[in-house]
Amino acid sequence: MISPLTAASERWPEREALVCDEHSVSYREFARRVSVTASYLRDNGIAKGEHTGILADNCRQYPILLHALWRIGAVACPVSVRFPREAVAGMLDDIGCGTLVTLGGSFGMEWSSSIRSLDMAEVVSARPDDSGDRSDDPVFDLDCPGTILLTSGTTTEPKAVLHTYANHYYGALGSNENIKVSPGDRWLLTLPLWHVGGLAILFRTMLGGAALVIDDRGDNLEAVIERNLITHLSLVATQLGHLLDQDLSQGVADRLKAILVGGSFVPERMISEARNRGWPVCTTYGLTEMASQVATTAVRDSVSRLRTSGRLLNHREMRLAADGEILVRGRTLFKGYVRGSELISGRDEDGWFHTGDVGSLDADGYLSVVGRKDNMFISGGENIHPEEIETALCCLPDVEEAVVVPIGDEEFGQRPVAFVRFIEGAKLTRAEIFACLGRSLPRFKLPVRLYSWPDVQRDHTFKIGREAFRRLAVRPNLDEIN
Repeated sequence: MISPLTAASERWPEREALVCDEHSVSYREFARRVSVTASYLRDNGIAKGEHTGILADNCRQYPILLHALWRIGAVACPVSVRFPREAVAGMLDDIGCGTLVTLGGSFGMEWSSSIRSLDMAEVVSARPDDSGDRSDDPVFDLDCPGTILLTSGTTTEPKAVLHTYANHYYGALGSNENIKVSPGDRWLLTLPLWHVGGLAILFRTMLGGAALVIDDRGDNLEAVIERNLITHLSLVATQLGHLLDQDLSQGVADRLKAILVGGSFVPERMISEARNRGWPVCTTYGLTEMASQVATTAVRDSVSRLRTSGRLLNHREMRLAADGEILVRGRTLFKGYVRGSELISGRDEDGWFHTGDVGSLDADGYLSVVGRKDNMFISGGENIHPEEIETALCCLPDVEEAVVVPIGDEEFGQRPVAFVRFIEGAKLTRAEIFACLGRSLPRFKLPVRLYSWPDVQRDHTFKIGREAFRRLAVRPNLDEIN
């Protein structure tokens, strides 16, 4: 088929494609810059099928570079800037990257002789007099390998997830069929382009003729939304909480068409508060292997529906195994895990990918995610999903976040303990917390200890490392909530 970007530039030539620091680029100009950059990459030895690393924060050159790599049939390998510097070279070697594109040398790889480094600013320069090479426009292979994303999932060892261009394309197509995206809309890039959620925004805006907005000037989120006339947002729960704290003027809130919230459990009080303010919140469930979203609620759904992760989007399939595990497949399912020269499919004999997440479906097809199979533990013969206890804790009005992990117990084998982060300035006693938990949880699921929130760092996937809490839970002299 014709390149989707070329199609967009022909359909909406003068519409905004990219907005960065309040400077906009039309689809016609964006496509021209992609073409020019593709020619530069070819001239500098980047060939079809080559794995090319990218190590940079979001910037105006990044989306152009990605499209240019896909234009010549190369595989883009965006790497999180949060990975330890000394580990990046090994990761790139493992997935066969011979070239790394960085921004201004800030992430230089001088210590790696096997990897060539290119400066993104030079690769994606404007070159106003160069029309580029558009000779390959008529045919574009959607099924060619498009990206390799390094994701840790629930393990400490990153996995290299190979997607085709089609995986991202159909992921965005199904999303846009649920949340409308149109020319004149502006979707703020609040997630990094080395994250599957960031890439999804890049594709959604292109397929809808909308603008991708990059603004990283350090202002609070409310100011960025107002300054850039944002209509669509993708947030994780923490970002939604910060936005609720900042509040939005009525005019800014009225402009918003969708706030897509995913990445982890979203506290019910956040959903209710956002909807009470008239914000168009949609909850979602997804994973890297499915190129972002699997199920999502609609803007029109009720607050009770927003307590779920929504219904299955088009171009995906989903079913529950006998033990409740969520199985997925479809046009958005990745090709496999890259391990050296091997490609490990990750699918069973019927083509299903086993997510490791446990869920339930109601009569109307709305998905509720219970937790991770590998997080479940047994206490006195009873199965306990820590996420269920965390959900109950986060329903308390003064609780911002909670993590529950097991500790060893001579009588029951394992018992749950909880780390609780309160909203700034708030505090609950142990008795108050247990009085509330007792209304929704059986006694065997009540934490045997409640600890104050420690000083911990989120990993590169925006998730709290649960293993760090497991190690912390067995240490003496923790700050216990009384």
